[in-house]
Amino acid sequence: MDNLNQNVEKKKANGWALLPMVVFLVLYLGSGIYYEYIKPQEGGMGFYIMSVVVAFMVALVVAFLQNRSLSFDEKIHICAKGIGDDNITIMLFIFLMAGAFSGLASEAGGAVSTANMMLNVIPASFAIPGLFVIGSIISMAMGTSCGTITVLTPIAVSVADSAGLNLPMCVAAVVGGAMFGDNLSFISDTTIAATKTQGVQMKDKFRANFKIALPAAVATLIVLIVVCMKGTAAQLDHFDYNTLQAIPYFIVLIAALCGINVFIVLGCGTVLFGIVGLITGSISVSTGFSSMGSGVSGMFETMVVAILVASIGALMKEYGGFEAILSFIRKRFRGKIGGRLGIGILASIMDVATANNTIAIVLAGPIAKDISKEYEIEPVETASLLDIFSCIFQGIIPYGAQLLIAASLAGIASVDIMPYLWYPYLLLVAVIVSIIIKSKAKAK
Repeated sequence: MDNLNQNVEKKKANGWALLPMVVFLVLYLGSGIYYEYIKPQEGGMGFYIMSVVVAFMVALVVAFLQNRSLSFDEKIHICAKGIGDDNITIMLFIFLMAGAFSGLASEAGGAVSTANMMLNVIPASFAIPGLFVIGSIISMAMGTSCGTITVLTPIAVSVADSAGLNLPMCVAAVVGGAMFGDNLSFISDTTIAATKTQGVQMKDKFRANFKIALPAAVATLIVLIVVCMKGTAAQLDHFDYNTLQAIPYFIVLIAALCGINVFIVLGCGTVLFGIVGLITGSISVSTGFSSMGSGVSGMFETMVVAILVASIGALMKEYGGFEAILSFIRKRFRGKIGGRLGIGILASIMDVATANNTIAIVLAGPIAKDISKEYEIEPVETASLLDIFSCIFQGIIPYGAQLLIAASLAGIASVDIMPYLWYPYLLLVAVIVSIIIKSKAKAK
């Protein structure tokens, strides 16, 4: 956030300025642990009982109560500057369009038709690697890992039952593919948050991510193929699909990869799904508008969180909180390898604490931008590291929405899936190796 990143060196480090974030983490994480493990709520996910918006509202109140040298009006002005940053505004608009696109695409049957079409062309003996590939493509096109997991997990259960395959392994393949695609998707909220907090182009961040994610994905595929060769071939039934309903996803994916403006991609994609839905009869004019509204509504919480975090971040920065974090990193991390690891650790901690990779990126983004300036790290690389590290931990924490949804649909415990999450584990190895190689290359 350019407006907020000016004069960072003039701010005196003040650890107490981070109190609002500590309050948020204690409140949200503590509530999640209590309702997930100490007093579980039947039919509910403990980490989602307390609204993240409420937790951030409390944190914002704490931020306003700090630093009495500034008046209330001055603090409001600081918040307004944070919220009014160009990148925050663009991010909010993209969230709106992505919500409308996702809602209409789902209602038009695009995700199910795409998955079923691909399952019909994949050899039965490679069912598990196929689930990983399908999850990757659908997630990249849809821009949501949770949506992909919801669509594919029941199919993974069917595949596992048909050949006596390891159910947690099949589900883990879906989760891994969903995280791979979500991490690279141009319309994913994590991509939007990572690029806009760093002020970089999505296509540039995609290239940086792809160089790290592809080796991890290939390694995962090799592992899954070896496992399949040792096991029994699955007997796949014929899955019904409509080719016309799947086409818009592939058009959107190709257009995004070509670097076309995300607003144009989302707008055209929404129109295409509307036309296809009407032609195939999967939607009517009324249900189409209703689904778009539902999709947009689903983005409201993320948008409110972005606004609250921008406000809290602006106040913490003004009070010297960001400088305190930078001082901590300077003392413990040396050189560009230290700066890169610092960004990765920051994103990872935020994700583990919030169980939401988008919120983790929005939280860590402004601080990571200061770190990248301090250590002369390219903004596009910072955006890539934020997205990758948050993706890794979001894909493996047993209380995250992805594993909880997958476990619920498969009728197993989320911890049962964890040993088979090869993609997130291999992605962690790939990003650490990349950091070491880049740092050594720059040093020479």
